[in-house]
Amino acid sequence: MSRKAANILSAQVILFPRSVLGLATGSTPLGIYSQLAEWYRKGDIDFSGARSVNLDEYCGLSPDNPQSYHYYMRENFFKHINIRPENTFVPNGLAKDIDAECARYDRLIAGLGGIDLQLLGLGNTGHIGFNEPDESFDKMTHRVALKPKTIADNARFFESPDEVPKYAVTMGIKAIMQAKKILLVVSGGRKAQITERALFGPVSPAVPASILQLHPDVTVVADREAFAVAREKHPKKEEEL
Repeated sequence: MSRKAANILSAQVILFPRSVLGLATGSTPLGIYSQLAEWYRKGDIDFSGARSVNLDEYCGLSPDNPQSYHYYMRENFFKHINIRPENTFVPNGLAKDIDAECARYDRLIAGLGGIDLQLLGLGNTGHIGFNEPDESFDKMTHRVALKPKTIADNARFFESPDEVPKYAVTMGIKAIMQAKKILLVVSGGRKAQITERALFGPVSPAVPASILQLHPDVTVVADREAFAVAREKHPKKEEEL
C-alpha cells in the first residue's frame, strides 16, 4: 500500500519537479515517507525543487516538541531527502493570533499557486486533516476543537491522554478540495466502516471525508481490510476495490 502511494507521489515530483505537495502526518504516511526516502537515496527522485505544505499542527506545541508535526515531518521525512527547509511549510501552532495565522497560511498556499497533489489519511471519525464532524464544512484554515475520539486515538503518541492538545490548526475543506489531485490512503480493518461511509455514503459534514466524492481527481489507496465493508456492501464495485 505504501509503495503504491509512494509511486504516485514520486511520479508527481519526477514529472513536475516544482510541485507543491500537501502532506499529512500520523501512522499511515510513515511507510510512504520511508519508501520515498529510500528512492531518494538510490538517486531515483530529486526533491530540491519541490515545495510542501502540511495539513495541520497542534496548538501549543513548539516545533521542537517531539509530538509536534513540525518535528514529525523533519524526523520522518525532510531530513532524509533533499527538500530545501525554506520550501517546507507547517502551520504555526504557537501563534498568538491564531486567526491571523490561519489567514496567513491560506495566503501562503495561494501564493505557491495552490496544491498540486494533496496526501490525506482518514481519521476514525471520518476527519481529513483535523476537519472534525460538524454541522457544516469549514472552508478555510481554522482552529478546531478536537473531538474526544480524535484525542483518544492520538493519545498513543503521548505519555498520557491528558498531554494531547485539545486544539489544532488545520487546513480547511475548501483548501483541500482546491488541490489539483488528491491521494487518500487508508489501512486497517478498524477504518473499514468509515471508509465505506466516506466513499459511498451521502456527502455530509458529519463525515468530512465524504466531500471527496465531489472532487474530480481522487485516488484511493487502501489495503483489503480497509475496503472490506465497501466490498461487501457494494459488490458491483468489486473490480474497483
